[in-house]
Amino acid sequence: MTGRVLPYDVEGSGPHRALVLHNWFGDRTSFAALREHLDKDTGSYAFLDCRGYGEAMDADGAYTMEEVAADALAVADDLGWDDFCVVGHSMGGKAAQLMLLDAPGRVRSIIGISPVSAAGFPLDAETWELFAGAAENPANRRAIIDNTTGGRHGDAWLSGLVDRSLRRSSATAFRAYLDSWSRTDFHERVRDNPAPVLLVVGAHDPALGAETMEATWLRWYPNARLTVLPDAGHHAPEETPKDLAEAIEAFLAA
Repeated sequence: MTGRVLPYDVEGSGPHRALVLHNWFGDRTSFAALREHLDKDTGSYAFLDCRGYGEAMDADGAYTMEEVAADALAVADDLGWDDFCVVGHSMGGKAAQLMLLDAPGRVRSIIGISPVSAAGFPLDAETWELFAGAAENPANRRAIIDNTTGGRHGDAWLSGLVDRSLRRSSATAFRAYLDSWSRTDFHERVRDNPAPVLLVVGAHDPALGAETMEATWLRWYPNARLTVLPDAGHHAPEETPKDLAEAIEAFLAA
């Protein structure tokens, strides 16, 4: 698949290069708090919008993980980056694995932040209706965010994430990506992949926390390791950005 260079910007000018892929609920502005804590002298971080999000809201596409991976590699080409790490939050973590498969000589490592595995994320019928309905129903988005952060945040925080999600994502793209990140399964293609992998999850994430990582990523990637952030749920970039930045930078410097 041929990718398209989508809107992106780079934070920092250091030697540790990383492409950063956002989650289902947020465009690249979802990393705003994290960016404040990154060391600009040691890292170069390229944050991009997936088609249907942020500055790429009007970009047509199939809205699949394969397309996200191809577009991200096109951004790497545009930057002139021969090799780099891929940081993926939630659905971005699934696309990161396709980048590894498509360009194994270029993707040096993966950092998954509460990442969806290569097997997807099976949902029962009731939960599927909740997630599929979130494309059009703000209350569904709120319920999902509240649940996956452990019901620990107040109305203002939840409303902020929901409002940004609605403003900065196309409902068509939002709904289409769900099929791709939740239902497609390519885990046999990544089994025993030797790439270094860091998994950073929140202790209060009931969906993509430590237990899920142990049943998926940690079984398939022999060089994967897990870090649990005690004060985060599913949205660590916004909940505990300083702790997340420290985990990312330590891994890249190793």
